[in-house]
Amino acid sequence: MPPRRKDPPVSAPEEVPTEVVPGAVTLHRGDNLKVLKTFEAESFDLVYIDPPFNTGRAQKRRSLRTERDEDGDRTGFKGHRYKTTVLGVQRYGDRFDDYLAFLGPRLEEAHRVLAADGSLFVHLDYREVHYVKVFLDGLFGRASFINEIIWSYDYGARTKARWAPKHDNILWYAKDPSAYHFDLEAVDRIPYMAPTLVGAEKAARGKTPTDSWWHTIVSPNGHEKTGYPTQKPLGILSRIVKVHSQVGDRCLDFFAGSGSFGEACAMNGRDVVLVDDNPDAVKVMKARLSAFAVTVATSRARKTG
Repeated sequence: MPPRRKDPPVSAPEEVPTEVVPGAVTLHRGDNLKVLKTFEAESFDLVYIDPPFNTGRAQKRRSLRTERDEDGDRTGFKGHRYKTTVLGVQRYGDRFDDYLAFLGPRLEEAHRVLAADGSLFVHLDYREVHYVKVFLDGLFGRASFINEIIWSYDYGARTKARWAPKHDNILWYAKDPSAYHFDLEAVDRIPYMAPTLVGAEKAARGKTPTDSWWHTIVSPNGHEKTGYPTQKPLGILSRIVKVHSQVGDRCLDFFAGSGSFGEACAMNGRDVVLVDDNPDAVKVMKARLSAFAVTVATSRARKTG
């Protein structure tokens, strides 16, 4: 195992865990490439990004309210009638003729602002992940590639023309492959698939995840849902934050979207900087993160026009 920057604290079993002080959130609205250029080199301990996947279509998510109404437009639970009201539609284009021409300069900036012992996570899918990995191998060096995490889920439409794609790819690069933070003791444990084979004690404790993560998507009716397209679940992002950074670290997401990474950082005591040029994203993040100390930066890199 590579040396850790700092050994994580070990608490005696009888100790009461200290409550984590929430981290601060700084929100930039603007072109992320321009905003990135205003940050100091090696100023972030953990960088996570969830860039557009280059699906070739417009991403759209509707926000809905459903309520009982005998004159409603559909029949639901126990035969009752319900009315659905569309509260709003959020969308963005997701088509790039030269994806790396768009993403490459931003990855170069991510490498520049990443601390010497920091880690970068790039969340993609099957369309571009192979091209981006080759680019990152050249940027960081192949030895800096630590893992490809496969996030698998089971929700949504099925195709009859091929195996239905139901996973995302998350690439993990360490700026220095001999010195990065990885605290496996901080991870959430998962159930054994065959608990009777490992005994009651191990079954009760659960096991640490591997590089294949099974986790549901954000529930359409769950409390996490913001209505923002491509929102990622807190469970996935909290795992990355807790294992790959420490309380008090400074984190960055410059494709911030709905602010899921920001919430995962702030609730776990990390300060976080979020960047997005979509006014809908900024509006969602302001509302979602209002429980934390949020600063809206007035950046000279802000988009105009």
